[in-house]
Amino acid sequence: MSVMKSFLTATATLGLMAGAAMAEPGLIIDLGGKFDKSFNESAYNGAQRWVEETGGKYLETELASEAQREQTMRRMAERGANPVVVLGFANASTLEKVAPDYPETNFVIVDMVVDQPNVQSVVFSEHEGSYLVGMMAAMASESNTVSFVGGMDVPLIRKFACGYAEGAKAANPDVTVIANMTGTTPAAWNDPVKGGELTRSQISQGADVVFAAAGGTGVGVLQTAADEEILSIGVDSNQNYLHPGSVLTSMVKRVDNAVYDAFQAAADGNLQTGVVVKNLESEGVGVAMDEHNADLVTDEMKAAIDEAMMKIQSGELVVHDYTTDDSCPSLTF
Repeated sequence: MSVMKSFLTATATLGLMAGAAMAEPGLIIDLGGKFDKSFNESAYNGAQRWVEETGGKYLETELASEAQREQTMRRMAERGANPVVVLGFANASTLEKVAPDYPETNFVIVDMVVDQPNVQSVVFSEHEGSYLVGMMAAMASESNTVSFVGGMDVPLIRKFACGYAEGAKAANPDVTVIANMTGTTPAAWNDPVKGGELTRSQISQGADVVFAAAGGTGVGVLQTAADEEILSIGVDSNQNYLHPGSVLTSMVKRVDNAVYDAFQAAADGNLQTGVVVKNLESEGVGVAMDEHNADLVTDEMKAAIDEAMMKIQSGELVVHDYTTDDSCPSLTF
């Protein structure tokens, strides 16, 4: 009987493993849509790259409102998706509640830490990449005034702004940095009209380079900058192509790699839970250089960026992270 019992147990275990291996990953696109030309679109591109390279399939859904977060997460898990990848810090409290109810399902959250045994939390060193583009902004500015337009006023976006200001002042101690947030609700991520209004206000105060970290709202910032003939800086995805010759660079945040890596690790059966930090050294963040901004980036800028990158990677230069103490020495909000 013991031999038969062992055989049945082993067979059942293999069946469960096979089922887990055959599970399709799931991706929940956050508010703003998968074609926001920024954060969500980067995630979508990572999923699509995984499909193209592996021939795999995945389940996908897009949030239409805040009220859908929990229901959508539960529904994705109940459809058998594994892992379930959710995007954005706003999903953290919901995932804290949902993950324990599906202990056999792995979840991956991008942009926040959720301390559950079946959750991988992927976070980025946005302050490091923002420092680099801040240096470039100050070096490109002719007015000695640069600006920042954030989306929702939350610590994560202040982390971008603070790093940007620190980098700008490192390159030019006399530079003025103006910072505005679009709003205090999730609607702030998808309001290009308001983004344009804020940009025009900053231009009236002398800004001639603007960095947008605002999701879909940033499209309005970059458009207005192009219309008003000042320089802009994109975020998350490489947005240089949106307005060639007007976008100085983009602070690239490799959300696409976070999604791709999660899908592939699950397919290989080695998805690790816990915290994963994607920083400058691991190319989780960076500065976009391509044919669209080649005429805007000087050799002096490149040399300064290369030097700063080496110092950050070696630990000689530590960029202040707003989220560690809710303070920003280089900028007043």
